[in-house]
Amino acid sequence: VQLQASGGGLVQAGDSLRLSCAASVGTLTRYTMGWFRQAPGKEREFVAAHKWSGATTRYQDSVKGRFTVSRGNANNIVYLQMNRLKPEDTAVYYCAAGAGIIYSSMATSAMYNYWGQGTQVTVSS
Repeated sequence: VQLQASGGGLVQAGDSLRLSCAASVGTLTRYTMGWFRQAPGKEREFVAAHKWSGATTRYQDSVKGRFTVSRGNANNIVYLQMNRLKPEDTAVYYCAAGAGIIYSSMATSAMYNYWGQGTQVTVSS
């Protein structure tokens, strides 16, 4: 599956953004969709994930209550709604897809086989 991430931008602290991750061909219903981010000079880190089957969702602690993963009606797009953004949320955000990922492995980037190209999110203070 080919993934296209979009929706990043430059915002101020406290603002919101919605990132999108769309499959170019087919649907995402057989996958767990993950969102990861990488800030300059830092390791890529897990942000959130959603398993289509069963609608299981997992979040990194620092984004709980601020970020929400949802899916589009056409089953080929997933969103990351980011509210109350903070400067420390600044990073390149990547979406990824993997099949057969259980809840305990959702935060492990190596479990995801397909990656989008990344979209920059910059939050100014």
